[in-house]
Amino acid sequence: MKIHEKYLEALKTFDDFVTVSEWAVRFGEMYPDLLEKANKEAQNQKNDTTGLREIAARISSRLATGGFDGLVEIDAAERPRKVKYITKEELNEKTTQELEEDIEPLRRQDIINQAKESLEAKELYRISEFENIQKSFKSFFGIDFEIDHAQALLDDAKQGKHHPDNFQLLLKYHNVKKYKNSWQRFSIEEQIDYIYKVVELHRILEDKLGVKLDTAILDNLLSRLKAVY
Repeated sequence: MKIHEKYLEALKTFDDFVTVSEWAVRFGEMYPDLLEKANKEAQNQKNDTTGLREIAARISSRLATGGFDGLVEIDAAERPRKVKYITKEELNEKTTQELEEDIEPLRRQDIINQAKESLEAKELYRISEFENIQKSFKSFFGIDFEIDHAQALLDDAKQGKHHPDNFQLLLKYHNVKKYKNSWQRFSIEEQIDYIYKVVELHRILEDKLGVKLDTAILDNLLSRLKAVY
């Protein structure tokens, strides 16, 4: 059995995501002879290291170069990143899903382009104003709102429309979680309350974030939002 196959055998013993360090520890438990060899090699290193750290570094390096044939799923959202073994069948399903996700922006853009061709000037103006308000929150407050379609454009059950009556502002994190799901659109009161709560959270951290939350600018942006909502 090749060394990378032994690495995978160790990872297979976990049912959930684990860190590379935890993976290296399990590898050492399963293959004590290889751990002992790594310990001896570590003693000859100029840098202060151990056999386990050397094994973890080798696993990490192989991950970075794609040396596990796609059979390791990486969750880079956490620090340190976590990994999990996936079967070839799961890999094929994941590849198909990722392919669909990769072309989804093109599907969304096609829907948007077709919609814009039929919108009147007033609706196009409202869309432009939504975009300007969104950018202003980013520029002046460092708040990363996105323009969300409440009824999702890619909802398989009922496709939403690219129309300002279907727009709302969501934090990027919330919009990612929403994904292709459809939510009841905020009323203007709910939308403003949502924005105020986000602003208040930022106000606690404004010194650390290096932004100044100017009330006059906020009032102006909300007034503009009310006018086009």
